[in-house]
Amino acid sequence: MASFNFLSNDIGIDLGTANTLVYTKDEVIISEPSVVAVYNNSKKVVAVGERAKKMLGKTPGNITAIRPMKKGVIADFEITEVMLRYFIQKATNKLNLVAPRVVIAVPSGITEVESRAVRESAIHAGARSVCLKEEPLMAAIGVGLPIEEPTANMIVDIGGGTTEIAVITLGNTAEGASKSVRIGGDAFDAAIANYMKRVYNLIIGERTAEEIKINIGSAYPLDKELTWEVRGRDSVAGLPKTLYVSSQEIREALADSFKVITDAIREVLEKCPPELSSDLVNRAIVLAGGGALIRNLNLLVTEVTGLPCFVADDPLRAVVNGTGEVLKNYDFWAKDNS
Repeated sequence: MASFNFLSNDIGIDLGTANTLVYTKDEVIISEPSVVAVYNNSKKVVAVGERAKKMLGKTPGNITAIRPMKKGVIADFEITEVMLRYFIQKATNKLNLVAPRVVIAVPSGITEVESRAVRESAIHAGARSVCLKEEPLMAAIGVGLPIEEPTANMIVDIGGGTTEIAVITLGNTAEGASKSVRIGGDAFDAAIANYMKRVYNLIIGERTAEEIKINIGSAYPLDKELTWEVRGRDSVAGLPKTLYVSSQEIREALADSFKVITDAIREVLEKCPPELSSDLVNRAIVLAGGGALIRNLNLLVTEVTGLPCFVADDPLRAVVNGTGEVLKNYDFWAKDNS
């Protein structure tokens, strides 16, 4: 069996709403946007990943840039399969004689129908076998939490489409102590765009909203507040317009989104069994995912929960690093995943 597997490149995939990351041979080798550009009439693929994202909002009339993952689940099965095939083929050596085994991280709230769709898409895209694992567990493994111990660890994974919250103990999610809310980086971007339109009559695209979020977004007051130049189109005059916004304003724009996340964290804590709750007093809540990079989000979580909270090292790769660890013992993790 060892020689058989040597002939293939087994891979782990964090199939995210915003970005897809691929792990193989002990490292993350691909990190690209989850975007596919196609011709409208023929549905023929023009570009996938980084090249396709650059086309968002800029495509001519005969081309559409599609994000096939919406809020953590597949919105377009056919395009998702195309995207998976692209990433699997890019990650595996074309000289491999054996198709790869694939571990895919999925949202904890995924339905049976959605799970089957992900599995079938991966098989059609060239996988030999597929092991689906919940994102919060993969994130906990990926950031190095001692999940096998009989103590509680809380992970909050804020992705592009969903925020996954779970208390992990003895290698699995504690019963009743998890929640998935379909809000994340995309919702943050939309909130910023809506704020700019409501307050300044300025229409901006999702890429501009994302730039604002990355450069001055925060969840809690900063030691030194920031400003950012924003360019867009005046919704009244219809002409290009430039203005400056502050980090305080963007914090206000994002406040409702953060409240959804902190309310969900509180709900999980309230449902957590007493024995595990006592463990969490001595252990910090760990933030992972791209949303964890929002400035001072850990301080907001601490204020709301009263528990220490910190951002994991390399939060963007937490989930995909977890799939890499699972690949090392694939048969063990896949045995209840058929």
